[in-house]
Amino acid sequence: MNYFLLTYAIYLLVSVALTVWVARVLFKNGRIFLVDIFHGNSDLADSVNKLLVVGFYLINIGYMTLALKEVNQIASVQAVVEVLSYKLGWIILILGGMHFLNLTIFFKLRARAQEQLQPKTV
Repeated sequence: MNYFLLTYAIYLLVSVALTVWVARVLFKNGRIFLVDIFHGNSDLADSVNKLLVVGFYLINIGYMTLALKEVNQIASVQAVVEVLSYKLGWIILILGGMHFLNLTIFFKLRARAQEQLQPKTV
């Protein structure tokens, strides 16, 4: 049995599935923030939201492909599990980091948008 192909197949399936799931959650729930940031302009918020998701996919899938290659021996099922845990662990950490980066950006943009709505005092 070729454990390299098994490892690559499982890695790609799980990584892509996780990336798609996180992107969908960000897309669905991020829209509310973007509509607020853009003062109710739903068309602009939807457009920016789609662009953010595309960037999210590009970064994560790009990293996945770079991290695909394995140079160590994979000679057993135990090695498959160990390699997958390492590679998938990095993918999960990166997805989590991207999630928190998106939240941070959304909250900063929302705070700035709220400041713009405040009446100016002289």
